[in-house]
Amino acid sequence: MKILILGAGRVGTSVAENLVSEQNDITLIDTDARRLAQLQERLDLRGVVGNGTHIDVLAEAGAADADLLIACATSDETNLVACKIAKQVFNLPRRIARARAPAFLDHPELMGEQGFCVDHLISPERSVTTYLESLIEYPETLQVLEFAKGRVALAAVRVVAGSPLVGQAVETLRKRIPDIDSRIVAIYRQNTPLIPIGSTIVEAGDELFCLADAKHLRRVIAELVPTMRPVRRVMIAGGGNIGARLARELSGKYEIKLIEVDQARCELLASQLPARTLVLHGDATDEDLLDDENVADMDMFLALTNDDENNIMSSLLAKRMGARRVVALIGRKAYGDLMEGGRIDVAISPSQATIGELLRHVRRGDIVAAHQLRRGAAEAIEAVAHGDRKNSNVIGRRIEEIKLPKGSIIGALVRGEDVLMAHHDTVIEPEDHVIVFVTNSSLISKVEQLFQVSASFF
Repeated sequence: MKILILGAGRVGTSVAENLVSEQNDITLIDTDARRLAQLQERLDLRGVVGNGTHIDVLAEAGAADADLLIACATSDETNLVACKIAKQVFNLPRRIARARAPAFLDHPELMGEQGFCVDHLISPERSVTTYLESLIEYPETLQVLEFAKGRVALAAVRVVAGSPLVGQAVETLRKRIPDIDSRIVAIYRQNTPLIPIGSTIVEAGDELFCLADAKHLRRVIAELVPTMRPVRRVMIAGGGNIGARLARELSGKYEIKLIEVDQARCELLASQLPARTLVLHGDATDEDLLDDENVADMDMFLALTNDDENNIMSSLLAKRMGARRVVALIGRKAYGDLMEGGRIDVAISPSQATIGELLRHVRRGDIVAAHQLRRGAAEAIEAVAHGDRKNSNVIGRRIEEIKLPKGSIIGALVRGEDVLMAHHDTVIEPEDHVIVFVTNSSLISKVEQLFQVSASFF
């Protein structure tokens, strides 16, 4: 696929890294020549220096014969205008734009053919907020993802000494909850992935990925890790777009305290957020402030400023002072890998949260959901099986017959309203929604090919 990416910031760079590894033809557009030169040295892509809203720049980048434009520059207006030009001047087939301003998200009618010609609008703030809400709802987890319109859930948990399954075989889970069909699809042990079999022994420190019917998820999680008490009190450090959006979403469900260092921003938030949200002016790395605001009583502390170092330091401080669980927004991948699993319970990369939303529009075959896991190392997709045994590589075949690449596993199927955990003798039928877990994202193109039908289908 020939893809143009507008914007070489963190999101654009992360998207480029993911798509280049899948042998796509990538052209990256940005006004920063030095940044583009650095990326061209490191990645197999082409850089074009210039403003993506200029027709001559898009022409030089190859918009006339490109398959997809992903506009993720810093400015919403730049992204929207670039999509409109790409459609009206170059008839570029598919256009995705990133937008931060809630006004654009609240008015989808602006995105159609009579508006900005955007096929899909993505929002980093919305993606991260959804991620954070799931962590608050299921505080025992590292990540919770939904498939098949919320009917299937994938939960990532880290087992600790004292967890019910430590020292037990994976098949014990089925024996402990025989009335619930669930499946552990992968284990990461010291950052090494394992595809478990029934006799695989779970060890303390393992990171488990478990699929289950969403309505039974809480009970399944309780069998994997010691159950925490529900979250009631939440402290948010940072009143930017993400912090403010999250506070607004959580209002009425939890006791919320929000700390913002900028006085003017504080006053604005105090006037806009519901009255039950307490907005505090101060620095979240100020030990006295955290002590005065009883951080030790907090069930969840979330550091959501736009400064990685501040988020790390405030999270470490909150944890040391007694906050039950701490989450930090960390843009740099190296920082996230270093911090998560230690004093910081969960490190979230905003660009990785956004990429999952992008990937489902880029994947070949009928991919209706794609989620990155472990900061991009693994991926889970939901693919729809089309065709019949003659023109499909999966339909009419038992799972044990399907030639999945090593390191991937079919975890579950959704057939109509039924959720089925996948077993070796499960046969895939037309229009099944198939949940596939891949331990290495580089394998995803091979999985996609399995779900593509031959020309005879058409």
